[in-house]
Amino acid sequence: MTTAQAPRRPAAAPPAPAPGPAPTGSGTSGAARRALSRQLRAYGFLAGGLLCFALFSWYPAIRAVVIAFQKYTPGSAPEWVGTANFTRVLHDPEFAAAWRNTLTFTVLALLIGFAVPFLMALVLNELRHAKSFFRVVVYLPVMIPPVVSALLWKWFYDPGAGLANETLRFLHLPTSNWTNGADTALLSLVIVATWANMGGTVLIYLAALQGIPGELYEAAELDGANLWQRVRHVTVPQTRFIILMLMLLQIIATMQVFTEPFVITGGGPENSTVTVLYLIYKYAFLYNDFGGACALSVLLLIVLSLFSALYLRLTRTDD
Repeated sequence: MTTAQAPRRPAAAPPAPAPGPAPTGSGTSGAARRALSRQLRAYGFLAGGLLCFALFSWYPAIRAVVIAFQKYTPGSAPEWVGTANFTRVLHDPEFAAAWRNTLTFTVLALLIGFAVPFLMALVLNELRHAKSFFRVVVYLPVMIPPVVSALLWKWFYDPGAGLANETLRFLHLPTSNWTNGADTALLSLVIVATWANMGGTVLIYLAALQGIPGELYEAAELDGANLWQRVRHVTVPQTRFIILMLMLLQIIATMQVFTEPFVITGGGPENSTVTVLYLIYKYAFLYNDFGGACALSVLLLIVLSLFSALYLRLTRTDD
């Protein structure tokens, strides 16, 4: 008879290892070093662009604000004069004329240069054939250098042998003085600026129109809406944000018009096309008054900053 064996106890679990020392920050510091290295590389690539902006944009802008409060002429030491430059330019008879012409140019550009690109985009959007060709044709003036475009229109507007008056004579219609008449010069420049710059605006409008869902137009047609009603109740509401943004950008751009008055009319006739930017040029390079030119620049900067702030406020996206 065998003796019963006692039940075998389960083997004891191995003792838990003693807690080691707390992990050091080597892993964390390594990740921080890598992140810092990436940041330094990124800023290294940006350094060239930032340097160019600092030398050719930021420094001249800051320097212009300083000179606006100085009597500054080349070859002489600047003299601090406070707000005397602002007082002088504000009392200049050309100052009121320049602002009046600039504001008139802006209003005319909104009435003509804002409506025409939108209508052209509507037409291009309805085309079924040769869309790419007409897009290139519309955008082609933008690719022409501004000075070349202005010289082309200067010949076109020539009251003697210019193409505009020759065409009117061929059609037995009365001719015009165009840029040689004080009452027609500014409107003629608006037409030039509209033709030269509307290509990009047309393409932006066209992209916005093609983003409108077709179901909205189909529903409007089922309700019996005609073309004008579809544009009014579908197209305009769906593109109102783009319309507003381009309107603000056009105001900012047209208030800085310079090339057309400088090349085509020289500010004439009778100062009817002198704009603020052209008056700044005259103060700096004709009157040799850099203090007055910078004072005018600061005033223009304040006005444009208001429109820029409005643009940034309307385009701001809430996170």
